Amino acid sequence: MGVKDLILATRTIRRYDAGAQVSRETLLDIVDCGRLGASGGNKQPLKFLCVNDPEKRAAVFSNLAFAAYFKDWTPPPHERPGGYVIILGDTDIATNFWCDHGIAAQNMLLRTTELGLGGCILAAINKNGLRKAFAIPERFEILLVIALGTPAETVVLTPMGEDGDVRYWRDDAGVHHVPKRGLDEVVLAVNPPLAQNEG
Repeated sequence: MGVKDLILATRTIRRYDAGAQVSRETLLDIVDCGRLGASGGNKQPLKFLCVNDPEKRAAVFSNLAFAAYFKDWTPPPHERPGGYVIILGDTDIATNFWCDHGIAAQNMLLRTTELGLGGCILAAINKNGLRKAFAIPERFEILLVIALGTPAETVVLTPMGEDGDVRYWRDDAGVHHVPKRGLDEVVLAVNPPLAQNEG
């Protein structure tokens, strides 16, 4: 699979086969791809907590919100992730993490897809609850949680309608549709003109 095909196949998954635990080895493989990404100033301040034990998975899940556009929905027990990676920023190394955690998270999702799994980058986190549940020291800033597992849904890209509605939705067959803006809408110009010097 080429890089663009891998990107197209890497979609946000919110429903999983909860009985399929993500192994320790798989979690470490995925994190390895996260740590190899670019880092501002090459400081590499990110640290990772890997979770696949069922009781500890439940503790992570209880501190997350999964789908902002589905107001009354949360994954039922049989559709919850089989593992998580909690991405932390070590403030003993840096005080600003720039986009390091975004780069790491995307690398991890690409590897997840390559392994035949699915993932979801979550920033809607009860950080105080998560910190308390795992006794995370204050020096570590909680940045993101990556949910991982065997997908139990199909996610497809659809062209955005003329109304510009960005909300994802599910059809009657349960297929999850994600509207995307077209290339012609997001590229303002190729070789834009230089500003004229008024001096």
